[in-house]
Amino acid sequence: MSNAREMYFCAIGQDSHRFMTEGDDAFKSRPLLLGGVLIPDAPPLMGNSDADVILHALVNAISGLSGERILGKVADDMCQAGIKDSRAYVARALDTLKDIELLHLSFSIEAKRPHLAEVIDPMREEIAKMTRLNVCHVAITATSGEGLTAFGKGEGIACLCIASARRTPFR
Repeated sequence: MSNAREMYFCAIGQDSHRFMTEGDDAFKSRPLLLGGVLIPDAPPLMGNSDADVILHALVNAISGLSGERILGKVADDMCQAGIKDSRAYVARALDTLKDIELLHLSFSIEAKRPHLAEVIDPMREEIAKMTRLNVCHVAITATSGEGLTAFGKGEGIACLCIASARRTPFR
């Protein structure tokens, strides 16, 4: 039974990154990470951090719940200090939730490449661990977008994340 003082709400986060090309300095040394999972045999994404577009969309969705921005100055400062793992940004964002309970995450990825069907379940599991959600409350879908955008044409990856939450009164 729901407490009358509880409030249910959601927020959306988005991020996108372009693929690096073989001429980029870090091309050979940077792996492609999506949802905290290493994607073998795929070009890396450009960015100051590890450029995990899925975790960045998650951080932005959490920021939408708490009202505290992490990507931007906070993440840039972390990068400057050598913290480039997007899991650290997720942890920092989760710390801003205070009296907000994360309930469900839904991700929609647009990318022509790499083919993601085989890594969706490992990404769901990794995100569930990071957020302390049951894996059944982490949904991920992927589409090529029929080649209508730069992402559907294989130039990069875009991700949307909707985060559902409940605010409970302080006890």
